[in-house]
Amino acid sequence: MPEMNGRELAGRLKAVCPDLKCLYMSGYTADVIAHHGVLDEQVIFIQKPFSTRDLALKLRETLDGRH
Repeated sequence: MPEMNGRELAGRLKAVCPDLKCLYMSGYTADVIAHHGVLDEQVIFIQKPFSTRDLALKLRETLDGRH
């Protein structure tokens, strides 16, 4: 996304819909992203590439609010 990153987009969307659930994904590792201050502890993250099964599990975790 050329105009903003995923964190900024999530912030804008949550301002309109506070109960919105977000799953972050990236080709970078969670450690690299966290080192740059992009991920908070409560953020649910999946690293690319991922399997359909892993995506389904993360989506379920996100929707259930288990993080």
